[in-house]
Amino acid sequence: MNDLANTDYLECLLKSWPIKPTESLSWLNQLRTQAIDRVGTQKLPTRRDEEWRFTDISPLSRLPYQPSQPECNLQAHNIEHLTLKEAKHRLVFVDGHYSPNLSTIIDPAALVIGNLPAFVATHASVLESHLGQYVQFDNNLFAALNTAFLRDGALIIVPKNITIAEPIHLLFIATQNEVTSYPRCLLIGEAGSNVTLIEDYVALQQATYITNSVTEISLAANAHAKHIRIQRESTQAFHLANCAVSLAHASNYQSTSISLGSQISRYNLNVRLTDEAAECVIDGLTLISERQLADTHTCINHAKPNGTSRQQHKCIVDDAAHAVFNGKIIVRPHAQQTNSSQSSRNLLLSKTAQVDTKPQLEIFADDVKCAHGATVGQLDQEEIFYLESRGLSAKAARNLLTYAFGAEIISRIPVTSLRQQLEQAVLSQTQSN
Repeated sequence: MNDLANTDYLECLLKSWPIKPTESLSWLNQLRTQAIDRVGTQKLPTRRDEEWRFTDISPLSRLPYQPSQPECNLQAHNIEHLTLKEAKHRLVFVDGHYSPNLSTIIDPAALVIGNLPAFVATHASVLESHLGQYVQFDNNLFAALNTAFLRDGALIIVPKNITIAEPIHLLFIATQNEVTSYPRCLLIGEAGSNVTLIEDYVALQQATYITNSVTEISLAANAHAKHIRIQRESTQAFHLANCAVSLAHASNYQSTSISLGSQISRYNLNVRLTDEAAECVIDGLTLISERQLADTHTCINHAKPNGTSRQQHKCIVDDAAHAVFNGKIIVRPHAQQTNSSQSSRNLLLSKTAQVDTKPQLEIFADDVKCAHGATVGQLDQEEIFYLESRGLSAKAARNLLTYAFGAEIISRIPVTSLRQQLEQAVLSQTQSN
């Protein structure tokens, strides 16, 4: 990781950017240069940093992995089990690099969709006003590294008043061992648009690698977006992710995040309600075991009046695994009539499992309705006894109750085939435990 923070090293690797610098791309070169400069001034976070005090990522300091290279040998049949029948548009990235042969774009005239290099010249003004404008990297080493290595990425622009009926599937596949990949996503929903986006991180084999991703979402007035994020990577991998969402007047953002994989994972989600009457619903589920560590940090920032936010996050932790949830809600001085609620519910399946949960409310307005709560506990013995009295074994009763606890979040995913995949994954893990 110290090598990654070396400026000369970064500049050398950034020469591999697939588009040659031109005057029209000076804004992009400037963005990457700014990120390089910020990388050189930052250090790997430690548990002495307040935002990382429950999460030890020191193993990353011993993994100076080189950036992944575009070496895709996959065929369509290799990923058939990962595809979703409802998704007509699918962008596939292998180790962070776009694979046109594995991707499917049915109607490119309905929206702007593809990988970043294909549009960086033709849509320069739009990209300049959005790319790198929401996920801040001044004090975020991993966001700075992602921006410094910005070579490829998924771009989706949904035009004004257009509804995309079928979900868009962004599939990020890890295949290489001991590399770092830098996935990037940008979703722009113009006024009155409606879209469902699935951001899916998977691995084809158990391997050790680093995924460092950044997703930025901008919704204009009255735009709607459902964002489903699935992290099911190798349990030997490291997954570091930043997502930032900007909501304009009366826009609506619904997020469901599922975290199953990785040895160590960290997901930062920041949602800013920048105008009146914006709404967001954020659901999350973490299901981990053995010695996994999964950390979720969220911030919902109410900047203007009449905003609404709802959040529910659940953790199911077994063996010696460790889950962290830090949820912050900020209500700014002018954000009167805000209505916000947050719930953190956590289930421990063993005596050595650990959960650290920290719901936070920072309220600077007086006419608001806000609430939050957190619970950490084990399965209800009375419920287990009830199921046993109906003929289930103790193990079957525990598995059923554990599955039901997680299925509440998964049931809200509107894509049937994906919901069934995840339900099966949760059922398999609860039964194996």
